[in-house]
Amino acid sequence: MTTSADLTPARIPGYDGGPLTRRPDLLEERLFWLGHLFPCALGSEDGEELLLGADYDAAGDFHRRLHERADWPAFTVPLTAGHRLHVVVRTFEDDPGTDFLVHHPDWDQAELLAVADGHFMGPALSWPELVAAADSGLPGGSTADPGARLLLLLPALGDDNLPDDAAERLTSALRALVGVEDPVALATVLLESQGAAGTATWTTMDDGIRVNDGAYSFRNPANGFALPPFRLARVSAALTP
Repeated sequence: MTTSADLTPARIPGYDGGPLTRRPDLLEERLFWLGHLFPCALGSEDGEELLLGADYDAAGDFHRRLHERADWPAFTVPLTAGHRLHVVVRTFEDDPGTDFLVHHPDWDQAELLAVADGHFMGPALSWPELVAAADSGLPGGSTADPGARLLLLLPALGDDNLPDDAAERLTSALRALVGVEDPVALATVLLESQGAAGTATWTTMDDGIRVNDGAYSFRNPANGFALPPFRLARVSAALTP
């Protein structure tokens, strides 16, 4: 699942914490995926049961051990024109979570797009942006597997306009990598609830910037904490499907 030129950085400009470590081995651990995808099921009893089932205790133990480490596992998904999406597992003992950032080597700092923890921020990605990143076929990054890339980025999704094949696409990734008992039902529930932030409506403004209406999203210009226009523009450019 790894590639020959891992683009995961030792540090991300403008992002504090770490040290960051390359852990592509985690992407082959189904217990890792259970914890990583848990924010997508948060608030849905059916989703939590379908995801964790009898593995609830084992997944909890696995992630407790992961969060006891001093290093922060980091994964990278390459985008067009040298942009990169970074997924960082923040292993603070009292404040664990996962951060989603986009960066380009020419930028002075990365843009934090979503946070999956007890103080969720997002969504960060529409479905077309998520699928484009997963299917880009670009070299480098932590995995070349489109299914693994899709699952890595799934907690940052929020989109109320999904295509008819979205559940089938997610089902395939869940079946291959997570091995839950009923991947069809789980995919349906995850795409219906879409985690703590829920779904969002995406629009393209006159200047080409894509924004959403999520109450906790950095890409909603109506929010007081939203990225300023020029930074929204470069995020949109980086994530262009």
